[in-house]
Amino acid sequence: MESADYKVRLDIFEGPLDLLLYLIKKDEVDIHTISIERITKQYLNYIDTFKMLNIDLASEFIVMAANLMYIKSRTLLPKSVQPPEEDMEEDDPRWELIRQLIEYKKFKDAAGFLSRKETEQEDLFAHAPEKIAPPVAEDEPLPDVNIFDLIRAFQNVLKRFEESTDLGDIVDDRYTVADKIEYLLGAMKPGGAMQFSSLFAEATSKTEVIVTFLAVLELMKMNQFRIRQDSILGEIEVQRKEVA
Repeated sequence: MESADYKVRLDIFEGPLDLLLYLIKKDEVDIHTISIERITKQYLNYIDTFKMLNIDLASEFIVMAANLMYIKSRTLLPKSVQPPEEDMEEDDPRWELIRQLIEYKKFKDAAGFLSRKETEQEDLFAHAPEKIAPPVAEDEPLPDVNIFDLIRAFQNVLKRFEESTDLGDIVDDRYTVADKIEYLLGAMKPGGAMQFSSLFAEATSKTEVIVTFLAVLELMKMNQFRIRQDSILGEIEVQRKEVA
């Protein structure tokens, strides 16, 4: 199986706080009421998936994983060794994490606002042009998908094989990333689109699913595939670049 030696390096990653905010948004809960036990389990699940795909992770992701496990262990301490109630908030490391998330979200929202304003300004003219072309009706653009949405969709595909042999016991060299890239390009014409889950419809093992997903990531890096979705956490669509 080629994925054991295939190293994935992506420029579409952000950071561990982005992943935590994504998980909170996915669960539709308030930052102040997050369940440390639940979010730690989900976060570690993502880290395990990254490792399974041999994706390079910044050290910050591992540090955050250790921090989450520490906070979780603190919340599981018997009441007899918990700090007095009046000192709980001040001494509770969970609140420090919440404060980090709130501050980070403020800066992230502000950066998004400034980016949108910059885009709007690009469409303004200091002087009216001699001839103004009539506006062209365009479809409402679909929201972009980040790497965490893609990993979530990949995890859902893998669930089909939960009863299969453990990955560590599989030795299968029938599938290579290069072969799957060729297969995907043959399955989707330039300018065409398919649902993400449809790319794995003929897969018969976890190995094949993993290698196919690595091929999708590589085609994204090659600017051949673009990933979109019709709504937040909705069905993901894969679009192939049109021929110039």
